[in-house]
Amino acid sequence: MGMAGRKPSERPTVTRHKPTVDWTDVVNTPFVGWTPELPETRLVAQKSGEVIEVPVPDATRKWWSALCVMPHCVLWQESDWAFAVDTAMVHAQASYGVISAMAELRMREKSLGTTVDARRDLRIRYVEPEAEVVLAVVDQIDDRRQRLLDA
Repeated sequence: MGMAGRKPSERPTVTRHKPTVDWTDVVNTPFVGWTPELPETRLVAQKSGEVIEVPVPDATRKWWSALCVMPHCVLWQESDWAFAVDTAMVHAQASYGVISAMAELRMREKSLGTTVDARRDLRIRYVEPEAEVVLAVVDQIDDRRQRLLDA
């Protein structure tokens, strides 16, 4: 999911070319929409060819709950969530000490935008929500008009 080329930065660029991809601004509020459930167990193939069922570790469950509230999850579709569930299974494998899973997890987390650097590479930035504008209550508009005319 990452883009090729140099990483974007906040510095002004000295070029006359328009960037091919603009930044995606996401309101910095925790995501509260639909998220898939993480399975209780996962299947692991042994070297002997036997397949055993292993519980998903608590570290993966904590990682999943942190992932599911990232503000840019609002941009995700069903296929992105499926990729995230698969990544959780890779996380479970890495938490048991499988070195090859750790490299795969790093690449997948970059695609999901779990760190500030990964979000910068994906050109996603969090913006603060706009403050609500509270309008003054006017009881009688005629009184107000008359006061303005008299002044």
